[in-house]
Amino acid sequence: MSSGILESIRVPADSRVKLLDRNAGQTFGLTREDVAAALPDLRTELADLQELLYAAGTHSVLVVLQGMDTSGKDGTIRNVMEPVNPIGVTVTPFKVPTKKELAHDFLWRVHRETPPLGMLGIFNRSHYEDVLIVRVHGLAPPAVWRKRYRHIVEFERVLTDSNTILLKFFLHISKAEQEERLLDREADVNKAWKLAVGDWKEREHWRDYIRAYEDALSETSTSHAPWHVIPADRKWLRDHVVSRAIIETLRPYRKGWTVKLEKIGESAKLELDAFRKGVR
Repeated sequence: MSSGILESIRVPADSRVKLLDRNAGQTFGLTREDVAAALPDLRTELADLQELLYAAGTHSVLVVLQGMDTSGKDGTIRNVMEPVNPIGVTVTPFKVPTKKELAHDFLWRVHRETPPLGMLGIFNRSHYEDVLIVRVHGLAPPAVWRKRYRHIVEFERVLTDSNTILLKFFLHISKAEQEERLLDREADVNKAWKLAVGDWKEREHWRDYIRAYEDALSETSTSHAPWHVIPADRKWLRDHVVSRAIIETLRPYRKGWTVKLEKIGESAKLELDAFRKGVR
């Protein structure tokens, strides 16, 4: 993926997002054949980077996935993360808050799920629900949820200052594509288990969600934790762009992780040599 594509999907700090100006079906000139040809190398590099991350233990990675219903959060996790070692990955879905969670500040349940050093964590929905669904359905007054933009920015600064590499992806799907996917679930017996009246009810609030997402992306995309708007109407393009964005973000860390592992290896060899000499 060219640097131009990466720049085009990244939301610059202090900018305003207009989602209707972004084509959810664009391909950046790529074809399915292009993506298929690049897949083996991408899978190998992502697996290598995740292994280095895990072994070096100097950083953690947090991938935040947000998007409308059917935008493909589950599919992105399944397809993009397939080549990585499960022992170094955690996936946390955020559902309706429990009574205990509601008795704390809105970030309490999120902070305790952030990945420790060495781990790659994925949030399927996240703390952003507290400025999205909470706003759309009036679960908190504007005076409350508006302050949360600042709280989120400060929270994410704490994470990045603590060596968490933060990647935030908004899976941008069109309203027409969402309808097609919802109808596909009704027609396919293997997808029927996903059916939920709530998905159609939430669809009635489409414009409200678009405005809420535009404000959330604009208010919380920072230099240390930028948002990326991923065209998600084409699943193959969505997965490819997310994979490339993760790889290109982690690639600069490879050298430092390798140096750390070389030092660990040298120390282990010295310890092993001392042990063998003692046995003799």
